[in-house]
Amino acid sequence: MRTALTIAGSDPSGGAGIQADIKTMTAHGVFAMSAVTALTAQNTTGVTGIMEVTPDFLGQQLDRIFTDIFPDAVKIGMVSSAELIEVIAEKLAEYKAQNIVLDPVMVATSGARLISSEAVETLTKRLFPLARVITPNVPEAEVLTGREIKDAQDMESAAAEIYAKFGCAVLLKGGHSVNRGSDVLADERGQRWFRGVVVENPNTHGTGCTLSSAIASELAKGRDLDKAVELAKEYLSGALSAMLDLGKGSGPLDHTFDIKSRFAQEE
Repeated sequence: MRTALTIAGSDPSGGAGIQADIKTMTAHGVFAMSAVTALTAQNTTGVTGIMEVTPDFLGQQLDRIFTDIFPDAVKIGMVSSAELIEVIAEKLAEYKAQNIVLDPVMVATSGARLISSEAVETLTKRLFPLARVITPNVPEAEVLTGREIKDAQDMESAAAEIYAKFGCAVLLKGGHSVNRGSDVLADERGQRWFRGVVVENPNTHGTGCTLSSAIASELAKGRDLDKAVELAKEYLSGALSAMLDLGKGSGPLDHTFDIKSRFAQEE
């Protein structure tokens, strides 16, 4: 069985962070493992508190994982301090980790910055060079390029600039703000668009975590990057189309998006 590791923060509401990552990896038929970078107090409406683990303890988690069940792919999510980023970079390099998918969580939906300028600099210098692909959204790409992104042409130029600057493949997500539902991938082969289906679902908490984890899962299974992105976007569209409502009084969970049969048919 292929394996995947998520390095991210915990979301007690289960919609984002390591909880979303583990659910996504399991749905893709890979064995999911996790190294927790922080505990958070959050739900679908926002984050009210963050308690980081110590760098030493994060390092211990990674040592235990890599020396026992070596991951075929690694997804990195929320890491808010330079010290934790340094530990992750050291351990991934030490163990020669492969298929690293980095979701550079920098900006909240509200527009608030989630990590310091120092942490952003460490992230770009230490982790970007190790990544197979990074998956910034538009606000995060604006932080990385220092300019505003208003349309599809801006997305293309920003993705190309980030790739040229940091040397890692870039999947720039349009989301609901720019070129809705469509993402552009830039790497050594140039640029290509992955068109998505726009799903009018207000429950989008954790979609970035889910997409990056799905890509990591597909890379763990030996897919090339283009196919991994294509299948990950298909999975996310299907999950959003299920239109689950888990709010108060919503009743029991009566629908599960079954991706296993989809891939069994393909194989």
